[in-house]
Amino acid sequence: MRKVILAAAALSVFALPAAAQVVQPSGPTYYGSLGYSQLDHSDGNLGAVTGRLGAKFNPYFGVEGEGSIGVKDDDFTIAGVDGKIEHDYDLAAYAVGTMPLTPNFELFARGGYGTTRIKGELGGLERKADGESWNYGVGANYYFDGQNGLRGDWTRRDFTDDGGEVDVYSVNYVRRF
Repeated sequence: MRKVILAAAALSVFALPAAAQVVQPSGPTYYGSLGYSQLDHSDGNLGAVTGRLGAKFNPYFGVEGEGSIGVKDDDFTIAGVDGKIEHDYDLAAYAVGTMPLTPNFELFARGGYGTTRIKGELGGLERKADGESWNYGVGANYYFDGQNGLRGDWTRRDFTDDGGEVDVYSVNYVRRF
């Protein structure tokens, strides 16, 4: 799976000239998305509502900001003591490279930096942890018409200070403005 994702990322970065036939509007365009993100980690699986706002400066390059609020916690038991992991929030900013294949379908790769807050509770004791991360990933947008579509993506959060890694899978409604 990792090889497929890396191949898609390489294709979206190096095959841009092949997509030159796709007609795109000139000048900046804007988009927003709203959806669900699943955070998979060895310490727990958490869910969040994720919103994004982005600007494409041309058909191949743009930026986006992302924010998520946790909506799915993970319960666990250690030595008979109940605990819970909660995703409070995360914020991130990305540079995005896009390869439009048709006017309605595009692949993208993105890289950026973010912050995440996780809260853990065990036996009545609570602790919050903030983590800074370098993030990178790939995905695709499919537009049903000129403005409305679906977005699917995978993002790896590589936390600094030996904080580990988290894979995030998202499905979103996306709208061009």
